[in-house]
Amino acid sequence: MSNISDRAFVDPKAKIGNNVTIMPFAYVEGDVEIGDNCTIYPFVSIMNGTRMGKNNKVHQGAVISAIPQDFAYKGGKTLTVIGDDNIFRENVIVARSSYEEEGKSTWIGNRNFFMEGVHISHDNTIGYDNVFGYGSKLAGCVKVEDDVILSTNVVVNADVRIGRTSMIGADSFITKDVPPYIIAAENPVEFQGVNRFAMERLGKDTRTINHIANAYRLVFNGQTDLLDVCHQIEEQIPASKEMTNIVNFLRSSALGLIGRI
Repeated sequence: MSNISDRAFVDPKAKIGNNVTIMPFAYVEGDVEIGDNCTIYPFVSIMNGTRMGKNNKVHQGAVISAIPQDFAYKGGKTLTVIGDDNIFRENVIVARSSYEEEGKSTWIGNRNFFMEGVHISHDNTIGYDNVFGYGSKLAGCVKVEDDVILSTNVVVNADVRIGRTSMIGADSFITKDVPPYIIAAENPVEFQGVNRFAMERLGKDTRTINHIANAYRLVFNGQTDLLDVCHQIEEQIPASKEMTNIVNFLRSSALGLIGRI
């Protein structure tokens, strides 16, 4: 059983799980799936294409699976796929994908926290355990890995990637990739050091953190291109999962890195 207010509009075609609470004046369209134990607060709009997992909370004024603000969108049936245990605070907007191809969607994993006024544009891929600060805006096709923190009013350009366990300072404007395990801040955005506090919180030992710091000395203090930096990291720093993550990220960067010409 679910608790759906008779003052909410829920299209009878929508698939609603068990123990879902939908409060007055919420709006739920027909091509929608909402998993068990979700809470939908007043004045929320859950639009067509939503595929929502369990234990999510969507607060007042949020719009989930909004029509994308993208000229490539031609009005087809596209998706927003959301995992479990996410919190969408007031006035958050998540746009659905612009593309009907199989495998395309705006995709959000588990345990993410979206503070008031965040905007997630079409075809973003959001991993696990991320925090998005007040008023942060992500343009289309951005990829955010896991355990990332965006502070207040961060703006991220289209196609940017933000590596795992990184932190971005308030009011930053991101136009290039942010590699894993670092702090990025100021405008223009620059490397501010490794994200030691977050790595310690996640159980990384001092030796591993120091190796990461040494890798980024090669990345940001040297004059060589990224491919040469990758070779230097592999030759000079002991192999680890973290080094593999860094090298793979650097090698696949199409936009280049923040803080490098």
